[in-house]
Amino acid sequence: MIRPKLLFFITEDWVFCTHRLPLALAALEAGFDVTLVTNISTHAEVIKRAGIKLIPFNLERGSMNPLKELSVVARLTTIYRQEKPDVVHNVAIKPILYGSIAARLAGVTNIINALTGMGYLFTSDHPKTLLIRPFINFALKVLLNGKNTRLIMQNQDDCTMLVNAGIVSSVSTKLIRGAGVDTKEFFYSLEPLSVPPRVVLPARMLKDKGVIEFVAATRILKNRGVIANFVLVGDTDSHNHAALSVAQLAEWVTEGCVEWWDRRNDMPEVLANSHIVCLPSYREGLPKALLEAASSGRPIVTTDTIGCREVVRHGENGFLVPLRSTVELADALQRLIENPELRQKMGLRGREIAVQEFAVEKVVAETLAVYKELMTDRT
Repeated sequence: MIRPKLLFFITEDWVFCTHRLPLALAALEAGFDVTLVTNISTHAEVIKRAGIKLIPFNLERGSMNPLKELSVVARLTTIYRQEKPDVVHNVAIKPILYGSIAARLAGVTNIINALTGMGYLFTSDHPKTLLIRPFINFALKVLLNGKNTRLIMQNQDDCTMLVNAGIVSSVSTKLIRGAGVDTKEFFYSLEPLSVPPRVVLPARMLKDKGVIEFVAATRILKNRGVIANFVLVGDTDSHNHAALSVAQLAEWVTEGCVEWWDRRNDMPEVLANSHIVCLPSYREGLPKALLEAASSGRPIVTTDTIGCREVVRHGENGFLVPLRSTVELADALQRLIENPELRQKMGLRGREIAVQEFAVEKVVAETLAVYKELMTDRT
């Protein structure tokens, strides 16, 4: 019996491992052969050991050079023609655009596009971004509405916005809330007894993750005499236009506002040794960092914005604060820093939400059902 072939196209191998590897393993178990097209940095052996075919593919996420981008589509089309996948699963905006074009040129019938959030191209007011955004919207409208094409969205707000804008039809969309969280790996634990409390911001070091506002809030708290440790955990992501410089991060560390731990591969332990998780992001799809925090039993302070409010119920498992509001952010953090009983209560509620609504098994089952639906429709 010939096994159907599933091909993932995603920008980075580490993103695949943190967000899609459980899905790929479940697809293998369900009878698919699985191939991954991605840039290879440090996770090649993990992927190969899992039984996944790995095809190296360097995609410059920050590039907007038309000639270079055409060559990327041409290379990708060649790969799709050679691999002949039954289902292509493109993840994030550039893979969606280029992968959808390549899939159509290569004659791939079933296309899944997973939009992980309305990122820089949709939210920035930079002149160059404003200039190209109408062309991106037009391309998405053309590419996302084929008979055997589905767009997976992570939150209802983004889904409604794209449908109302006429970019995608409601019948072509599926709401699957995030990549899920492994509730066994991100285990519940009581907070450490160490004093002072540790507040962690786990994210790439980008302006639109609210890092600047977080640092400003730490200054406010230090001026109030609030005692706590504030830690940034994540790398700088030089390919992203919103990236903060290493020099800026070093300046904050020298000032004594924050510690910067860079990227960590032991996030369950990082969270187990924290007291509070904070993500003052401007906008998200559905942030995995907050799912991991909730699963670990940590109270959360985040912004009342698209994506973030999917995870946090204000007053139950954390606090929602207005966008870019440094004083309100500091107030919410101070309330948790000074109230260990409230931290424990909110942490327990967060764990309940993670297990009931966001366990990775639920997300995997919903995504596999979309694959099967498309393949059934084809036949």
